Amino acid sequence: MDPNCIFCKIIAGESPSTIVYHDEQVVAFLDIHPAAPVHILIVPRQHIPSINHLTGDHEALLGHMYTVAKQLAIENGVAESGYRLIINSGPDARQAVFHLHLHLLGGREMRYPMG
Repeated sequence: MDPNCIFCKIIAGESPSTIVYHDEQVVAFLDIHPAAPVHILIVPRQHIPSINHLTGDHEALLGHMYTVAKQLAIENGVAESGYRLIINSGPDARQAVFHLHLHLLGGREMRYPMG
């Protein structure tokens, strides 16, 4: 845990959030600035600053994050219509919080092209 990380504080229950899922590996909560009607962040409990900090030991965790995203898409009614999963890594990708997180976006047609 990083005591200066807002996501670590949310995971620890020290900062308010609307948690929609949690287990021993991840916590998922609503984004406070949603970019779509459904905008959920799926965050590992372990503080990992970005995807650039992943190792082979994290493969199961990353797969679990995507499995949770699929479950949340179903629960939030966007699995059939479609949804987007995004991980931003680094300043040029506009990563705002340096704690690895997966965005689940849905509930409307997504814009294309990305970027």
